Amino acid sequence: MTISFSENNWHAPRRDFLKSALVAASGAMSASFVPTQSPAADPIVRNGSSHMKLSLAAYSFDRFLPKSWTPESAADAKMTLDDVVTFCAEMNLDGCELTAYYFPKDITPEYLIHLKELTFRLGLDVSGTAIGNNFCLPEGEARDAQLAMTRDWIDRAAMLGAPVIRIFAGSVPKGDSEEAAVERCIAGINQSVDYAATKGVVLALENHGGITSTAEQLLSIVRRVKPSPWFGVNFDSGNFYSADPYAEFEKIAPYAMNAQIKVEVSPNGKKQPADLERVIGILRNDGYRGYVVLEYEAEPDPREAIPGFLQRLRKIIQS
Repeated sequence: MTISFSENNWHAPRRDFLKSALVAASGAMSASFVPTQSPAADPIVRNGSSHMKLSLAAYSFDRFLPKSWTPESAADAKMTLDDVVTFCAEMNLDGCELTAYYFPKDITPEYLIHLKELTFRLGLDVSGTAIGNNFCLPEGEARDAQLAMTRDWIDRAAMLGAPVIRIFAGSVPKGDSEEAAVERCIAGINQSVDYAATKGVVLALENHGGITSTAEQLLSIVRRVKPSPWFGVNFDSGNFYSADPYAEFEKIAPYAMNAQIKVEVSPNGKKQPADLERVIGILRNDGYRGYVVLEYEAEPDPREAIPGFLQRLRKIIQS
């Protein structure tokens, strides 16, 4: 890997520009303007006609990609994010999801511009990105760092043109109560969504174990977040472990702002091949409009297995 970019101070000018633009826009807005999007606490209002586009998560190549890399540490990497983007173009996809874990340790504006140019030149959207935050942490430096990291990624998503960021709720600290952790999680989401709204980026909370292990746990958080069109659910079809994961998918689908599709499900914690037609059917029945992002986690080599699953998903969403 030879890409190297210099750091410069770009956050403050962008904040000042966007603040001025938002003030100007609000002054020009008609008093009769009424947002058409539903608040977060309600199922998303769509137009009644489902429409899906196909994307691939960089996480699908987790075993090959360097994490938080430097040019030296990534010298022998089997893949880079550039390779993921190129693979998505070769698969004739509509977009690619650029998971935060595989960006360099020092992320410069130049690197983000490079990725934005590369994806655009290859005819791809950056369908979204994904971070591994923890909003359950108690007050202190560690929690502040999580909130700051989330704000940084909101800025980066806006610069990349990524419309949505997959976020986590987090996990209950040892010796703490779930109730207290949930309260802190909701506060962290509210604070982050307020900032995301100023950048035009949606935050989508994933069903990802811990305090979001079940559909009811997830939705109990969603319904308590301040109403905002910039918040919703990241529908992940691999992360429920109850006797009937599909029944749980049906509960969260009406709130989905983004959909990550796994090729396996785990009823009662036991992995088995996913009924992809059924999963997509659940989204379609709720009129889902947006990206279907394959997030491959199965054992066979992703470079060999992914093309077949993409072909199958494409056939399903176009049927």
